[in-house]
Amino acid sequence: MRSFAKAGLRFVALIAVSPLLLSYWCWSLLLGRDRALEGSSQTLSLFPGLIGQYLRRAFLSQTLAACHKSAVVEFGTLFSQTGARLEENVYVGPRSQLGLVHIERDALLGPGVQVPSGAQTHGTADATKPIREQEHRRALVRIGAGAWIGAGAIVMADVGKGTVVGAGAVVTKPLPDMVIAVGVPARVVKTRAEAGKS
Repeated sequence: MRSFAKAGLRFVALIAVSPLLLSYWCWSLLLGRDRALEGSSQTLSLFPGLIGQYLRRAFLSQTLAACHKSAVVEFGTLFSQTGARLEENVYVGPRSQLGLVHIERDALLGPGVQVPSGAQTHGTADATKPIREQEHRRALVRIGAGAWIGAGAIVMADVGKGTVVGAGAVVTKPLPDMVIAVGVPARVVKTRAEAGKS
């Protein structure tokens, strides 16, 4: 019965966001899919609570590379890249900002987490050009299954499966599986196995 009710709510949410989807597809013809996604995700980020979760999931399942029906995206979260992927049971905390990211199953992102599209979304090499005219490169950032990213962290490199990133940490280099990393820049302080023994 509960799964039937959830399926019904997902269908209603899809119908409810259909005008926004139509607008998104029209704007994407003019601006490109990523730019159109930015505006649409800003609008959808404003709906609070359970209704907002269903509306965002319905919209994102049609516009991102993947958004599983069990993924939860909280209030105030913004997306900038349609190549983003949210797998099963992913949780994205409120007011997060996500670029080109693949969040694997059961990963949790606390509030205010930022995952730009890698560490080189803006170039700085040519001092004769303004930053906005510099060559840039987007890179997919992968957050491994079961990882936990603490509040306010900035993740610019891959995070391994089951890894914990402390609140406010800045991940600039890939982190291995099953470790705890903290600080700016983030560094591994112990393995999860060591943490379990203390």
